[in-house]
Amino acid sequence: MSHPFVERLIGSIRREYLDHVLFWNAHDFQQKLDAYKDYYNGYRVHAALDGKTSLSLSGNNVFGKANIDDYRWQSHCRCLFQTPMAA
Repeated sequence: MSHPFVERLIGSIRREYLDHVLFWNAHDFQQKLDAYKDYYNGYRVHAALDGKTSLSLSGNNVFGKANIDDYRWQSHCRCLFQTPMAA
């Protein structure tokens, strides 16, 4: 029996990403999973982390704070997700 946290992660990857994209071979699949991993750890906020990203808790913040008056959108995972970024 798998650990419940691993099952939750696999379910999130499937529901949020893999159910919405096609992949053609193992190399394409790996590239898309790597892109989602970067998004998931660096940009996606987590409710269990009080609205913070995984990387920000480890001290490796990958982006600055966005100013509400001066921002741009950054696309992730071939435009499936977008996050506001400081311009």
